[in-house]
Amino acid sequence: MPEAPLSRGAHHPPTAVPRDQPPPAAARTAAARTAAAVGPSGLLTSLAPLLAEWLPRQRWFAGKGRPVTGFALVSATELLPWRASGGTPGLLHLLVRAEQPEPPGHRHGFGCGHRRGAAASDCYQLLLGARPALPPPLAPALIGRPSGGPLDGQTVYEALADPRLTTLLLERLRRPGRLGPLRFVREPSSAIPSALAPRVMTAEQSNSSVVYGDTFILKLFRRVSPGTNPDLELPLALARTGCARVPAPTAWFEAEPPAEGAGPRPEPFTLGLLQPFLAGSRDGWQLALDALAAGGDFADAARALGHATAEVHLAMARALPTSVLRRQQIEHLAAAMSERLDSAAAAVPALQPYRTALHGAYEDLAALGRAGRTWAAQRIHGDLHLGQALLTGNSGDGGGGGRWSLIDFEGEPSRPLAERRRPQPPVRDIAGMLRSFDYAAAVGRHERPQEWAGRTRAAYCAGYAEASGTDPRDEPELLRAHETDKAVYEVLYEARHRPDWLSVPMTAIHRLAAARA
Repeated sequence: MPEAPLSRGAHHPPTAVPRDQPPPAAARTAAARTAAAVGPSGLLTSLAPLLAEWLPRQRWFAGKGRPVTGFALVSATELLPWRASGGTPGLLHLLVRAEQPEPPGHRHGFGCGHRRGAAASDCYQLLLGARPALPPPLAPALIGRPSGGPLDGQTVYEALADPRLTTLLLERLRRPGRLGPLRFVREPSSAIPSALAPRVMTAEQSNSSVVYGDTFILKLFRRVSPGTNPDLELPLALARTGCARVPAPTAWFEAEPPAEGAGPRPEPFTLGLLQPFLAGSRDGWQLALDALAAGGDFADAARALGHATAEVHLAMARALPTSVLRRQQIEHLAAAMSERLDSAAAAVPALQPYRTALHGAYEDLAALGRAGRTWAAQRIHGDLHLGQALLTGNSGDGGGGGRWSLIDFEGEPSRPLAERRRPQPPVRDIAGMLRSFDYAAAVGRHERPQEWAGRTRAAYCAGYAEASGTDPRDEPELLRAHETDKAVYEVLYEARHRPDWLSVPMTAIHRLAAARA
């Protein structure tokens, strides 16, 4: 989403590297007990009325505005047994499909990949605590009291609110192995101390994160699908190239979904990722706003950020397969952009006067493909903006000191996983960051926002060129097409969710249309 206030060689996915230790006897016993204690019989029936009320209220629920018509249980694992009469909380891990009507114009399945007629289903990871009664500090985490089923008489709540249960998650990652369908993996060279105090981060939207003692951060993916999540795959590959711009994975866990029918077993779901927590760092969005509030410049910081972006792109090109976009792929790319523009213009009338000029930007790109122009494609960040960049060791004045790191390589969570893992032109990341500078200038209420954004954009591109040897401004058609595509997405997003912000991307639409003219 926009800022908040937006072929070479073979690659083996990380799950193919054997690094498990045999699960201890207690874990095997617990796994065997799971089927009997929390198997599908009665469990989902008793939880469904509670989840139908609770799930749509969560910030990370993707199906807002559409009714939940049913649930299907993918897996249930008892991470910690509950006792009806004891004071020890239970911890239950669920993968649940929430079935909803297909949204208008929707073309891609997500989640578990299931579609039934006009219905779609997304798969969600849920961590449920169970106690006979909640202590007052946990009252806001209440989900409800199931009637019947194995949890009858228990109070069910969001487990991440309970420090005892989030501590248990870290312990599972400290001791890799299997528990039912869940597989916990730790990098062999890593060390995870015990007794790190947990705290849940409140700024997450599409996922949930827990910080442990300012040492590690655990990201829990809420909407999941078969296949390795890029937020694990890319940082793991970058760490093995020696790239220090991205925190290296320390541990992770995944689930092996059951086979359905005679087809092949689906790929494992990536469920959680533990990485070093960059204590004392600040994200680029807040740094840019602070610089604007102080009347300062952000060009030096932007130049350094461009340098960091190029370093990460170069490392990904070394570590992962690359490809070349030729005429057919370029025409397909331009056609997909045009289709998104038409869809957005149908929903947001303010775009209508600009359609011809914006379509022209995509046609310019397609014409270059027909003329024989090619572009390199590789794995990219996929959702790069100022909020995904952290500066460590800076005084906070918006200057160029400190060191930039990039985080959150998941890509746009609303897009199918296969699409997010596809090689793309690096300029897509660059366009996302350029749009982020425009947002910062507008939100920071600079008296001449386009001038401030223009200087910052130029500095970022210059820093990128210094590190990569390629200036994205030297390929204006490619950059303009991607920046236009991003701005069109922002218009649709703001019109639906933040109408007061619609003027921010519309200013960019006016500028991009005028540049084409």
